[in-house]
Amino acid sequence: MMLASPLLSAIPGVRHAFFTREGGISSGLYGSLNGGLGSDDDPANVAENRRRMAQAMDVLPSRFLSPWQIHSPDAVVVSAPWESASSRPRADAIVTRAEGLAIGVTAADCGPILFVDPNARVIGAAHAGWKGALTGILESTVETMEQLGAERTGIVAAIGPLIRQHSYEVGGEFVERFMEADAENSLFFIPSTRAGHAMFDLAGFIRMRLENAGVLMIDDIGLDTYSDERFYSYRRSVHRNEPDYGRHVHAISLEHG
Repeated sequence: MMLASPLLSAIPGVRHAFFTREGGISSGLYGSLNGGLGSDDDPANVAENRRRMAQAMDVLPSRFLSPWQIHSPDAVVVSAPWESASSRPRADAIVTRAEGLAIGVTAADCGPILFVDPNARVIGAAHAGWKGALTGILESTVETMEQLGAERTGIVAAIGPLIRQHSYEVGGEFVERFMEADAENSLFFIPSTRAGHAMFDLAGFIRMRLENAGVLMIDDIGLDTYSDERFYSYRRSVHRNEPDYGRHVHAISLEHG
């Protein structure tokens, strides 16, 4: 049901989870632990799945929070639960120093990154697809954590399950966009077997952006959402002509001191 980062697991007073698709009640293509509020799954099933994840994080369901993700570079600070699902902030990262609040992001190929500064007791969760990673979501998360007292050199980050390079074929326009941003981004592409296409290393790109932002303690659990059936995958659902797909929630919280 849940996987962990060894690096984050070694930090006292912090609970985290990279949830798999196992352990829920959804059926069909959503089987079984779908936490996607934006999916077409039965809302009652999603609510029960999220309740189970909240329980695993040792928080009330109302304190198990994920934003309305828009593939942006925007990070927000939260200090208390929002009033309703419709009042969720539109952003792609959440940062807090409030104890007993599980903050998370949803993903189904994009990169979930969990952050903690153990000394300042500030945590963050970011959703980094290619667009968010390219436009600055990782840097925004670090800067927002600093606003709450974190120091970037003291931040520990863990990269969760995401689509890996051997599964992530992209077209020429995609490569050009990255090359226009920085010619050194060529390091994250290798040739595909198809002419005019390349294979993109999203995890490597995320790691580079984190390192350039001053985050030096980085864990990567190294799992591929596309090829590993324990995970939901947007790209796999497209290749199978499925009408929708489930979403994981990956979360972190500060335990009460």
